Amino acid sequence: MIRQFDLRSSYSLPKDFLHDRTSSTDAVERAVRAILRRVQRDGDDALRYYTKKFDGVTLSSLKVPEKDIRGALEHADKKFVKVLKKAAANIRRFHLHQRHSSWKIREEFSSDLRQLYLPIERVGVYVPGGRAAYPSTVLMNVIPAQVAGVEEIHLVSPLNTNGKVNSDVLVAAGILNIKNIYCIGGAQAIAALAFGTKTIPSVDKIVGPGNIFVATAKRLVFGIVGIDSFAGPSEVVILADDSARPEYIAADMLAQAEHDEHASSILVTTSLLLANQIRSELKKIVRVLPRQRIIETSLKQRGAIILVRTLSQGADIVNAFAPEHLEIVTKNQEQTLKMIKHAGSIFLGNYSPVAIGDYFAGTNHVLPTEHTARFSSPLSVDDFVKKSSVTNYSKKKMESVSEDVAFFAEREGLTAHAFSLRLRGKNNNK
Repeated sequence: MIRQFDLRSSYSLPKDFLHDRTSSTDAVERAVRAILRRVQRDGDDALRYYTKKFDGVTLSSLKVPEKDIRGALEHADKKFVKVLKKAAANIRRFHLHQRHSSWKIREEFSSDLRQLYLPIERVGVYVPGGRAAYPSTVLMNVIPAQVAGVEEIHLVSPLNTNGKVNSDVLVAAGILNIKNIYCIGGAQAIAALAFGTKTIPSVDKIVGPGNIFVATAKRLVFGIVGIDSFAGPSEVVILADDSARPEYIAADMLAQAEHDEHASSILVTTSLLLANQIRSELKKIVRVLPRQRIIETSLKQRGAIILVRTLSQGADIVNAFAPEHLEIVTKNQEQTLKMIKHAGSIFLGNYSPVAIGDYFAGTNHVLPTEHTARFSSPLSVDDFVKKSSVTNYSKKKMESVSEDVAFFAEREGLTAHAFSLRLRGKNNNK
């Protein structure tokens, strides 16, 4: 059911295990490029064409009427709304701590240097839909943008089997007062956000997860607009010793595996007893889960139990994998945490499962995948702001440095730069 590697006498894992990546095929890229071209050329007509082709629905309007958003809120399950609001408050509280303030360095002669933090003006959020819908994705992508001060947020989500945007997605958007919602999905939705149509304005940045067609479209429009990341299948690594509860660890591995067949669930442990207990728990619990076939395929293809001699060796494996999610369940979790260099979101102890971060704790669940946590971070307020630097030199300050800087420019062969500086120098500035 799941592979096991014994590295207690070796540090070596198969190379393809650590560096296996999921990427779009040539066929996917050709199909996406064709969709991008058609949407750029035909705008709303192309969006209606692809919605009919892929979803079997003829759209009268691309935009979800505000009355439908209000109606979804009015008819929503009260308990669901209550939980959504609690989760939204937690997410907002966490992200409020990420805000930056503009700053200034005072220089001599009444001069200064500044850095300004400015929100992106217009953002597009992709929310998966169709067979499954994720209102949590609405919260995780919209709230950091709101905290950053983004003025315009445009949300796209594909139609479900009833020919509507999922009501739970509308409820989450309604709670956050998002009014610009469009019932389109797939690569065509990314194209609309990137190029703009009569109905949907072009945005400055696109965020949010999606399937391989959505991810490929985001990669291809990067440069025309900004994107958050090129997301791959979800993954968790659990670093544990014999203090871990085997039933908890097994449950968390199964929770990760139920995403899809390509999800990775990996246990790294110093305890052979724990490894054996977890194998037993996996076999027992999976039988009663509705997504049993998906889970079993995921565990067989991309799951693993890795035995290590020490937690330090285990940390080396974690750092090589640079996982999207990392659970640390050890006797001294803070000490273990100090050994971790690369991970997207980290969960400490038996009572901090990944699922609490997916929905409620407040940390963001949009995370770097496929080893990109080596250089990438969770989605945050930083993704929705940009920085501008400001230079404010007085006459006296310029006169004091102009000759030195002109000399520097001439060393690089840029004589016009040098002329620009000397023109403002004390010998020329009357």
